[in-house]
Amino acid sequence: MATKKEKVYASRVLESYEKEVVPALTKKFGYKNPMQVPKLVKIVISSGLGDIKDNAKSIQIAQNELKIITGQQPVLTKAKKSVANFKVREGMPIGLKVTLRGKMMCDFYDKFVSIALPRVRDFRGVPADSFDGKGNYCMGVKEQLIFPEIQYDQVEKIRGFDVCFVTTAKTDEEARELLRAMGMPFKR
Repeated sequence: MATKKEKVYASRVLESYEKEVVPALTKKFGYKNPMQVPKLVKIVISSGLGDIKDNAKSIQIAQNELKIITGQQPVLTKAKKSVANFKVREGMPIGLKVTLRGKMMCDFYDKFVSIALPRVRDFRGVPADSFDGKGNYCMGVKEQLIFPEIQYDQVEKIRGFDVCFVTTAKTDEEARELLRAMGMPFKR
């Protein structure tokens, strides 16, 4: 019985990182070792649910939408302390969060950059100044409809969420070059 060599799935993002991004960043920043080159560690997607704190059905719908977009079950975040002005008590559900790593992170990044962002109305690029000083990039998405998995007629309410790209870069400049080389469309 002859054994067939099966082709193993490899992410486009990982392939381009190894073949194009690492040599480009090594040349630009003069790294001595390929392990010094910054890389994407995780992507955190979080959504606040302040307006639906009493409606359990709406929380479930938002959870399902985030699960469809990311391919992973979201975690319900709860209030750490009570705030009377916002009518929030300690322990109430106030948001959803998903942390993506590895293959799921690469697949989401590829879908986000190549499919979802171009679907944004009047898209001219993402802001290039949303770095935190430690090499992480955060941005907001105004509506979940930019993802092809979400059907417009099944959406209860348009919700936005935050996407945070966590890298091993030491400076914002290194992180910006890493994300730019990986295909992030920054504004000029």
